[in-house]
Amino acid sequence: MEGMKLRVSPPVFTGRLHDARTATVIGRWLGPAFVVCFVTGLVSHVMQHPPGWLADDIPSRPAWGYRLTQGLHVASGIAAIPLLLAKLWTVYPRLFQWPPFRSVRQGLERLSIAALVAGSVFELATGLLNTVQWYPWPFSFVPVHYAVAWLVVGALVLHITVKAPEIRAHWTRRSPGTLALPVQDGPDRRSLLAALTAAVGAVTLTTVGQSFTPLKDFLLFAPRDPDEGPQSLPVNRTAAAAGVGRIADEEYRLSVAGPQPYTLTLDELRALPQHEVELPIACVEGWSKSARWTGVRVLDLLERADAPEQARVRVVSLQLRGGYRVSEMGHRHARDPLTLLALRLNGEELDPDHGYPVRLIAPDRPGVLQTKWVGRLEVLA
Repeated sequence: MEGMKLRVSPPVFTGRLHDARTATVIGRWLGPAFVVCFVTGLVSHVMQHPPGWLADDIPSRPAWGYRLTQGLHVASGIAAIPLLLAKLWTVYPRLFQWPPFRSVRQGLERLSIAALVAGSVFELATGLLNTVQWYPWPFSFVPVHYAVAWLVVGALVLHITVKAPEIRAHWTRRSPGTLALPVQDGPDRRSLLAALTAAVGAVTLTTVGQSFTPLKDFLLFAPRDPDEGPQSLPVNRTAAAAGVGRIADEEYRLSVAGPQPYTLTLDELRALPQHEVELPIACVEGWSKSARWTGVRVLDLLERADAPEQARVRVVSLQLRGGYRVSEMGHRHARDPLTLLALRLNGEELDPDHGYPVRLIAPDRPGVLQTKWVGRLEVLA
């Protein structure tokens, strides 16, 4: 009607438990999940892309180290999903406050919330899609995921700093802020938290078996079963996907480039002293499994090439396409007696999808760096 002004009122939320006590309790769980996810993700990033000053000091022991940290990374990220949803349900009425802020302190709080919510949703959603290797976006997952993780951590620190008085006031059941809340909300709050605990337990139990194999029988939602794949071991990139056909034994050559370079045929590799080790394949998507590998120690190949004690090694694959065709090892991995150029898996000749005729297997190393179809070792000064 002419002359009338349209007035838009902010939404009104009358539901119970949208309070600081519920938000604080959920935050006490969500915060540690984010910290574990961030720290283990940082470990994974450094191991995959070590800065130059650290490249020679990446440890090779414990042999199961990367399996543990990456399993925790994916498990804590998945567990954080129901926690984040519950946290957002608890605080979402405050997201619609108008005006957006009334003071500098409140402005900082709102800014931290916007960055924290957007970054957290992005990290958990893209991380979950990475576990199934589905990338419906135009950017490279690894650098963007890594950068946004720092944004989330910064926003989280700012948010906790700004909200510290309110958090302190509702930290325990006997805190002043908690005591000021309606007593009748207590049982409902405990029921909500019990249901949330059950949800976190359920998603963890039904996914963590892809890396913690004693629980593999409970796998319902994990994208990988650690027992499924050629020779009962999963693969990410098949020989066909990498553009590697069946390599004829008589055509294969391993080149070792160093102070004393040499070339070995497959028969000559097989004639060298063979060593058997038990090591896990642990991939960034969260799955892992131990297996028995038999082959030639990289240490022995380096000594034959008269490689310096502190030299790094570049490992070059015969694959024609796909990432991680080339990987590098610091001297700790290269000289570790558990590091092999493997020829056999669980007592059998390698399947082409596992890198026939020769693949790298090393302790405490991401699966993407366990180079398959190895054709060349280069000693780096």
